[in-house]
Amino acid sequence: MAATPRFRKNAVHADAVDATTAEASAGEPDGGGSVGPPDRKHPVDETLPPLRMFTSGLQHVAAMYAGVVAPPMILGPAVGLSAKETAFLMGASLFTAGIATLLQTLGFWRIGARLPFVNGVSFAGVTPMIAIGKDRGHDGIAVIFGAIIVAGILGFVLAPYFCKLVRFFPPVVTGTVITLIGVSLLPVAFNWSQGGNATADDYGSMTNITMAAVTLVIVLALRKLLRGFLQQIAILLGLVIGTLIAIPAGITDFGALADADVVGFPTPFHFGAPQFEIAAIVSMCIVMLVCMTESTADMLALGKIVGRPADERTIEGGLRADTLGSVLSPVFNGFMCSAFAQNIGLVAMTKVRSRFVVAAGGVILVVLGLVPVAASVIALVPLPVLGGAGIVLFGSVAASGVQTLATAALEKGENALIVAAAVGVGLIPIAAPDFYHAFPKDMLVVLDSGISTGCVVAIVLNLAFNHWGRRPDEEPEAEMAESEQPKDPMAVPVAP
Repeated sequence: MAATPRFRKNAVHADAVDATTAEASAGEPDGGGSVGPPDRKHPVDETLPPLRMFTSGLQHVAAMYAGVVAPPMILGPAVGLSAKETAFLMGASLFTAGIATLLQTLGFWRIGARLPFVNGVSFAGVTPMIAIGKDRGHDGIAVIFGAIIVAGILGFVLAPYFCKLVRFFPPVVTGTVITLIGVSLLPVAFNWSQGGNATADDYGSMTNITMAAVTLVIVLALRKLLRGFLQQIAILLGLVIGTLIAIPAGITDFGALADADVVGFPTPFHFGAPQFEIAAIVSMCIVMLVCMTESTADMLALGKIVGRPADERTIEGGLRADTLGSVLSPVFNGFMCSAFAQNIGLVAMTKVRSRFVVAAGGVILVVLGLVPVAASVIALVPLPVLGGAGIVLFGSVAASGVQTLATAALEKGENALIVAAAVGVGLIPIAAPDFYHAFPKDMLVVLDSGISTGCVVAIVLNLAFNHWGRRPDEEPEAEMAESEQPKDPMAVPVAP
């Protein structure tokens, strides 16, 4: 394989951009080249009018809100925190998610993917964090924060080396991983559609599922009937309409709004100075590697969707933003930061590719973290309503993966076998959640992530079938497929 990864080439419209210019542009700090004439910005770098910027950013926040607050909501009671302290953790997680998102979208130096990439609290760390801090109260939180800081520093140091894995992500691998991302997220939407809390009396009730179905129909109808800007914010409109309908249905909870403070700042090290324990550090370092693998896959997926394929520099910057955000997050009482794949589905569906829109979402997250009462307004959206919209969002990610697989020449070599095995292994945690119950808990950090296991299987099999043992003058089937793939149908045409 060539030393320079093939993803570095700007693939938005290859026949309209000189190869030399594309290579030079790909190496610039902003993470990608321009589209068409020099004076025309790539859609990723375009700014929108203020109202559109705000509403589109708010739509991203609405899509990710439940995912940000769920880990602290689960962790707080597990380590013995009070309801008020758990609410404090939730606000801090929103605040730190906003900071991490700004690092990703705006960036500085060689930090940040500079793509419409949303960051927030990683679910991958919930189980090991509970194991570390269970029933230890403030000391448990302090140990968790210390382990996250060390893991973040390790990840930051490894980022320049980890990003070189991009050369092992041809379409047969990226398509498989993108598909697994979407499919792995769908159970989250199904859980939300049932109510989100499996122990609640109304979990899976006809009211909850009907509300999710109504929201799904509303979103689809709005996408069909509306045009222009209103069509782009169909998800947000669907969430608002669904929430209004849910009020007379009795599933909208106003309690959080009544109890919320007007202003609150996540005091640095609110639970005490970080503590460092070897076992906890090792556990969170493993989680960090899992998060870096998933973020790499997410950046490749998003790069395909927005028409700016992620090269090594983009991935390096994105991983540095992830890991730096994870180092800073515990200072303000937040947790490990990673990519939010559900927002990739929102980008794919709305086709709003501006990173500044997501940066606006980052600002909104920071404000929500500083103004708890404002965060509570977003929290009014019932989980069944969010679940109905999530089916479309997460399904869009899976559809993008299938679209990428269509360019992977599955009829050549063993590419179809690679996809079959990787998808099969990646679906195990979804189809059989207790499949690995007899394995050590530390291994479950990786095995319970279908995205991570499927990604590893796809990479290894691609190497085994398309690289190892071939003659130097033979081009791997997967790379041939990449060079022959059609133009991205979502790309913006270049003016002649």
